[in-house]
Amino acid sequence: MVPIIVIQNLSFTYPDGKPALRDINLQVQPGEKIGIVGPNGAGKSTLMYHLNGVFTGQGKLFISGLELIKNNFPHIRSLVGLVFQNPDDQLFSPTVFEDVAYGPYYQGLEQSIVKDRVQQALKAVQMSDFIDRNPYHLSTGEKKRVAIATVLSMQPEILVFDEPTAGLDPRARRELIELLFELPQTMLIATHDLALIKQLAPRTVLLSKGRIVADGPTNAIFGNETLLKENGLI
Repeated sequence: MVPIIVIQNLSFTYPDGKPALRDINLQVQPGEKIGIVGPNGAGKSTLMYHLNGVFTGQGKLFISGLELIKNNFPHIRSLVGLVFQNPDDQLFSPTVFEDVAYGPYYQGLEQSIVKDRVQQALKAVQMSDFIDRNPYHLSTGEKKRVAIATVLSMQPEILVFDEPTAGLDPRARRELIELLFELPQTMLIATHDLALIKQLAPRTVLLSKGRIVADGPTNAIFGNETLLKENGLI
C-alpha cells in the first residue's frame, strides 16, 4: 500500500532560534488513526501544522504523492483538514452555514454543490439543526463539531486534530470520541489526552524534544511504564 503521508528528515527551528523538530521520519498508511503524544514542548502541534503548509521546515513531506511545496499548497490544503485546538480560531462567520460553506466557496464550487457539501458535513457531525445558528452562541462541544464540519465540507482525505478534547465536559468528550471513531478519513491526533488515544488510535507516535522516540502499537507504547516516565507522560 502506498503511504498517504511521507515525512523525510523534517526539521524546524522557530525564528527565535529554538529548535522544534529534529530529523522527523514518518509514514502513514491510508485509513490509519494515529495518536501523536509527548510532553509540553515536544513538537506535536508544530508537526501537525507542517501537514498542510502552515509551517514549512527543512526536509521533505509528501501528501498523497504530492510534495509539500508552495505550488502544491492549494491542492494539499484541500486534502488535509486541520482542526485547531480552539474552535474560535476556525469559526468567524455570522452563521454555521457560512462557516462550513467557506472552504467549498473558496474552491470555486457552484452554489448547489456548496449547499450539498454543507448539509453532508453537518449531518456527519450531527449538527444539521444548527445550520442557521450563530457559532458564538454554541457550547464548546458544539463549536468543535462545527469546526470539524468546516474541514469535512472540503472532503479531505486526511484529518489532523490538535487537542480535540481540550475544554470539553465528560459528555461532550465522549460524544466527540464516538464521532471521530466513525469518521473514515486517515487521522492524526496530537493530544495530552492519553485515554483518547487508547480508545481511538491503534498506533501511537511519541515525540520528545522534537524527535520521535517511539512509534508503534498504542498498547505496547502505553504499556511501557519506563518509556512513559522518561518522557513525562506519567
